[in-house]
Amino acid sequence: MVALLLGATSVFGFAPFSWWWLPLLTLSGLFRLWRHAPERSVLLGWWFGLGFFSAGVSWIYTSLHTYGEMSVSLAALAVLLFAAFLALFPAAVGYVYRRSAAMAIWSVPAAWMLAEWVRGWIFTGFPWLAVGYSQVPASPLAAYAPVIGVFGISLLLAWTAAALVWRSRYSWLIVVLWGGAWMMHDVRWTVPVGAPISVSLIQGNISQSIKWRPEQVWTTLRDYRDLVESSQSRLIVLPETAIPLFFDDIPAGYLEGLAEHARSNGGDVLFGVPERLANGNYYNSVMNVGTAALQVYRKSHLVPFGEYIPLKSVFGPITQVLHIPLSDFSRGELHQKPFQIAGQQVAANVCYEDVFGEEIIRPLPQATLLVNVTNDAWFGDSIAPWQHLQISQMRALESGRQMLRATNTGATAIIDVDGRVLKQLPIFTRAILTTQAQGYQGLTPFARWGNYPMLLLASVMLLGVLWKLVISTVFRK
Repeated sequence: MVALLLGATSVFGFAPFSWWWLPLLTLSGLFRLWRHAPERSVLLGWWFGLGFFSAGVSWIYTSLHTYGEMSVSLAALAVLLFAAFLALFPAAVGYVYRRSAAMAIWSVPAAWMLAEWVRGWIFTGFPWLAVGYSQVPASPLAAYAPVIGVFGISLLLAWTAAALVWRSRYSWLIVVLWGGAWMMHDVRWTVPVGAPISVSLIQGNISQSIKWRPEQVWTTLRDYRDLVESSQSRLIVLPETAIPLFFDDIPAGYLEGLAEHARSNGGDVLFGVPERLANGNYYNSVMNVGTAALQVYRKSHLVPFGEYIPLKSVFGPITQVLHIPLSDFSRGELHQKPFQIAGQQVAANVCYEDVFGEEIIRPLPQATLLVNVTNDAWFGDSIAPWQHLQISQMRALESGRQMLRATNTGATAIIDVDGRVLKQLPIFTRAILTTQAQGYQGLTPFARWGNYPMLLLASVMLLGVLWKLVISTVFRK
């Protein structure tokens, strides 16, 4: 019960609560439980994970039941089973502790980081709620994000918790790590390029329950047209699938009207739209109209069961339970060029893609601005939009680029290179966020090397522990 409550309480360390110091305490609490009951460390890790993920991703229930029309019992069971699976990762760290308790100050933090990293790619990945996200932007550790990324911060946070529990002669490093973070607070790894440009981020606030209804299409098109025409910004950004029609079904006059207004502003409109090709494949795409030639970005990292059905021969019947439109998208290419629009090189990403830091840095150093278009209406009035905003804040820090977020229902915002939200709209309002955006050039260490240095460090820490265990076993014999 204590482990379960520690896990659930950890969620308050993330947005919208943002008690960044709390995960340090809850991790220390978990490690202390392990110290007092090492023979139960695997089970305690699992219960911690069950509480953590059941509370932290409870918003999936809204997607499945409210909008996917899954029954209450099935939706609740699905969330519980998903949390139970994710809980296996802290349980695995508990196993590592049980086998290496004498050197836990090194083995546990390394295992924790590697477990989060594996969770970020296995079965297409779900790195949501990596503990490093809780440190953005207020914690001193956020200053390390441009160097070591979110998983590196998770490692430092877990090591600090371990050093507090398993006191050793290395515990003085806590002062060095946190003091160094404080001194790096004002370091900038990238520099502005060109003059700032005016941008408008449009939040249409179209309810997910009516978004795809045929009788609602013209109303949606009219509302977005009116919002676009009320903006004088050089770059205007609409959310993911803002236009609820395939691109080839959009009336030609409608797009030309948007293009004419963009040209009168000397810029471009960037909008999300489903795109259908002649071969029958369709994509979750972002396109532009205005002064620049038509360009397209096609989402490459799709959401399982939301945007495509994995192993259709096995999971195909799920489509009979879930009523989610356009749930069989094709994947775009992994490497796609930034948009050359409004005098900037704009790297677009769609919704869930900004959860994957190593994918966001692919268009660098060419890209000068990052844009995330998303539709978090799927999650209702939950903590998910705020968690997603915090994830975007980490991406801005890691890349040394401003992040522009245009969302359907929120949180629409512009994020600076230091991870701070410069300006934001209230959620569930139809509004326009108009501001200035600054392009940046250069590479942060994380943008240059990705997760490789921290993966190497964590691997060396674990291998060092393994080597000492082998040597001690040999000498005992």
